Amino acid sequence: MIADDDPELVDDTFPVAGSKPTRSSDEVALAEEQIVKNIKDVRYIVREYPAEVVAKQYLKGRGEDKNEIYVPDYQRDLVWQEKKQSRFIESLLIGLPVPFIFVADVSKDDDPDSSGRLEIVDGVQRIRTLARFLTDDLTLSGLSRLDALNGFKFSDLPTSRQRRFKRSTLRLIELTEAVTEDVRREMFDRINTGSVTLEAVEVRRGMQQGPFLDLCTALAGDPLLHLLAPVSEALAKRYEYEELVTRFFAFKDRFEVYGLGEEGKVVRDFLLSYVKDKNIELAEQPGGTDVAASMKAIWTKTLEFVQANYPNGFKKSGPGRKVPRVRFEAIAVGTALALEQNPDLTAANVSSWLDSDEFKDWTTSDAANNRANLVGRVTFVRDRLLAE
Repeated sequence: MIADDDPELVDDTFPVAGSKPTRSSDEVALAEEQIVKNIKDVRYIVREYPAEVVAKQYLKGRGEDKNEIYVPDYQRDLVWQEKKQSRFIESLLIGLPVPFIFVADVSKDDDPDSSGRLEIVDGVQRIRTLARFLTDDLTLSGLSRLDALNGFKFSDLPTSRQRRFKRSTLRLIELTEAVTEDVRREMFDRINTGSVTLEAVEVRRGMQQGPFLDLCTALAGDPLLHLLAPVSEALAKRYEYEELVTRFFAFKDRFEVYGLGEEGKVVRDFLLSYVKDKNIELAEQPGGTDVAASMKAIWTKTLEFVQANYPNGFKKSGPGRKVPRVRFEAIAVGTALALEQNPDLTAANVSSWLDSDEFKDWTTSDAANNRANLVGRVTFVRDRLLAE
């Protein structure tokens, strides 16, 4: 028998526990307190569901933004190419393991409207792909191992294979309702990049400092904006109000060309290009101060019009505290465009179309940032206001 203290078993690669303390007892206690707190912040349950069930929970009620499993606003810019979607389906067909999908049980405190629903923290593209395939909206392409399936849709598979595919299981890690929105967003960043990444607005703040961003920062502190468009503390800390202001001006000025050029196909690149151009215009062009004053005037007039004519400001009706970006864009930009055409605009019948199924369709789509949906929701509001 070898004794526990046998020299051959001694490995000095790692420090011996408790040896040579280099931190004070207070520092150690604080570190331990933080570890324990953050462990409590991330509580989860591992679940396993058939693919068919996951797709149904995502699809049922999606048009009304009432689906059981839903895509949060901050993830709607991300899109897989069809070849990558096809490879994911191929993996399921041949039984290759796929990564866990992370979802979060939304608490009543975080969002009363969505309480009990499951927000997708990581796995949006996998769930979207699965739903597209099962509804025959995806044609497989670019497959190498199952190249005979290139050109196939789900309905082209034999009935027996369809049944087996629908029974294939996906593993979900369900974060409990104790996990806050701030923690969920940080988890999304960590899972996708290995570290906490910068929001697009933070990238712009670092790369494109200038008079336009200074204007956005000033307007982001507008008390009327905070009243009409309340956001969570977590979002406010990540410069959500600056993001809303930037989107307002960029889409008001350039919504008609959004999605047409290479830089305009992704919201992030579109906004970065606009900020760069606007900084130059305000800094170098004659009358830059007048331009900034004009921009501030239309911003103020838009908010005042929204306060006077929209019963809930930018918010949806009901107890929810959040204002989705797509809803803000539709109302703010559409209203500003209408006011530019008719400065004496009145709006007595806003509620008649604001709560309509058509407006909900424009502002709840998962593909909210494609060109057709952006142009559609902005012009919908503009045209309804001008028609009154």
